[in-house]
Amino acid sequence: MNRGRLALDSLLTALAPAVWGSTYLVTTELLPPDRPLLASAVRALPAGLVLLALTRTLPSGAWWWRAAVLGTLNIGAFFYLLFVAAYLLPGGVAALVMSVQPLLVLALAALLLGDRIRPVHVAATLLGATGVGLLVLGPEAALDPVGVLAGLAASASMATGIVLTKRWGRPPGVGVLAMTGWQLSAGGLLLAPAALLVEGLPGRVTAPNLAGFAYLSVVGALLAYAVWFRGVERLPALAVSFLSLASPLTATALGLLVLGETLTPPQGAGALVAVAAVALVQLTPQRPPADSADRGEPEPEPVPPGRQAVCGEHAGTARG
Repeated sequence: MNRGRLALDSLLTALAPAVWGSTYLVTTELLPPDRPLLASAVRALPAGLVLLALTRTLPSGAWWWRAAVLGTLNIGAFFYLLFVAAYLLPGGVAALVMSVQPLLVLALAALLLGDRIRPVHVAATLLGATGVGLLVLGPEAALDPVGVLAGLAASASMATGIVLTKRWGRPPGVGVLAMTGWQLSAGGLLLAPAALLVEGLPGRVTAPNLAGFAYLSVVGALLAYAVWFRGVERLPALAVSFLSLASPLTATALGLLVLGETLTPPQGAGALVAVAAVALVQLTPQRPPADSADRGEPEPEPVPPGRQAVCGEHAGTARG
């Protein structure tokens, strides 16, 4: 992948976690209070069903259970564990715990994808966690063991989802929107019963509530996850994981611009350090996996003269 294409794909993919960084503001300002599971279900399920209706494509064969696994890891379990961590931990501690995700992706990508663990990547993960810590930790920081475990589990869930999405790719003839619809629907179907049983429906739904739900479902799920899964397919797993640091950066920026919060010098330094960690990973040349034969990948066949343009259209197509 050439450097310009990589930069464009990275910027586009970063839009997804940037949008997710607005979730806290939308939730606190527009949604009914104390219903995180309901917000998650409404965020995922309608968007997934819309994509299923638009693409008219359902899984087949092994992709039924694969879609269920990916939907659980990337959407259902991740959302639930994330909200548990958010409720039991101060926001800064929760964000710091979640920043271990790139380190988990680094290990899982080495195990399942054959990616090499390079010193620069380890250094970048530590740099990113340091930046997030400076950016979001405050004097109210406290550790609740259950909250920490939930945050680590949420990170592991999303990290595993990213790596398995890279490993499994997409079935032939199925587009990114259909795959996104499968995962959002699977995750939403997991969340909806939990939301009804644990929280129930609010007694009154206002116009701001409807606007917030619409934003989370259309922008925060349908559009953002389509962009995110496209990036997962096209970019190295670790590079995608580091782009998730755009979420706390966006949340901090919105707090400054919309809520009138202030930024301390350590927080400013943390933002710069986090951006530097993302840039370090994105700009580091990617090496091929340690041994493609270990992953069952055939050696590429020589392309006959005159076929380059046709084959080029399918370069980088994910494996089914």
